[in-house]
Amino acid sequence: MAERRGTLEEVVMRQPGAAFWRGKRVLLTGHTGFKGAWLALLLERLGAEVTGFALAPEAGPSAFVALRPAITSRIDDLRDAAAVQAAVQEARPEIVLHLAAQALVGRGYRDPEGTFASNVTGTINLMQALRGAGARASLMITSDKVYRNDNQGRAFREDDPLGGHDPYSASKAACEIAVASWRASFGAEIGTIATARAGNVIGGGDFGAERLIPDLVRARIADQTLVIRRPDATRPFQHVLDVLRGYLLHAEALWHGTAPPALNFGPRDAEISVRRVLELYGIAAGAPIAWEAAPAPPMEEAQRLALDSSLAMQSLGWVPRHDAASAIAATARWYEAWRGGADGRALALAEIEDALAP
Repeated sequence: MAERRGTLEEVVMRQPGAAFWRGKRVLLTGHTGFKGAWLALLLERLGAEVTGFALAPEAGPSAFVALRPAITSRIDDLRDAAAVQAAVQEARPEIVLHLAAQALVGRGYRDPEGTFASNVTGTINLMQALRGAGARASLMITSDKVYRNDNQGRAFREDDPLGGHDPYSASKAACEIAVASWRASFGAEIGTIATARAGNVIGGGDFGAERLIPDLVRARIADQTLVIRRPDATRPFQHVLDVLRGYLLHAEALWHGTAPPALNFGPRDAEISVRRVLELYGIAAGAPIAWEAAPAPPMEEAQRLALDSSLAMQSLGWVPRHDAASAIAATARWYEAWRGGADGRALALAEIEDALAP
């Protein structure tokens, strides 16, 4: 693992290169999800030729419907090895960005078998399909929850032990082990492959179940009191475009053979409490958030999660543009404008232009 030096202020910020991405054939899994839809739109803006592979978006509002990325979209299931093989053959990707996953901790408890099938078997199906397919760089997205969390409050580094007591976290740690195995066993056939681990990503257009901001937005729309599982739990909340810029820089470095095999992408400042997120959102939205704590948390979760992202900063020149307050404010502005009838795609493209500015 590379030596870590310097501070965020000493890093010269790099941006994803339009010249690099223009015309690149990219296979993006999970394009109908929250991060995937934003990444599809970002790649569209950069001029890449993107093929998306994912399940259909869930019923109701979704980032994919709101952002309307202009890419080739294939609706299918990563658990179907033949479908994955066919998609890879048709897309002929030069770069693969694998975001598709069952991404909810609560759903992992309710459906552990399905969670492992989606997250582990699906990832293995993709890596098998990539053997001999000619892709030069593949980035597999996991989670900050891959680490063995002893609740000691220390920020996790990439070489810390993997773990995960709940099914979702354990499935993502298993993905990390599978990727390392395929890299060691089939590297000559599969191209350069790495993993990226990010924290709690926020931004406009997320309507996923059991997530803080989407639950908040639904409560505001319904004029209901938001119920919070753990108001004092802290998480590394960060804006979606900061994380996606990191993923693209990581993929570029993989292409050039200069990237570490795993990188953390955490927020610019320290993780903050759920209670503070609600306060900052209310300030940005111009009205306080009505909330109450759940009488008993419905599932076990870590009290604190924190990431050390210095390796990504030093090796990629990645610097988050948002701090927690500005990330929450940008998120609130998107939702408030969308609720007022503004076009979600236009709102997102304006944010992308700001994110890509020098």
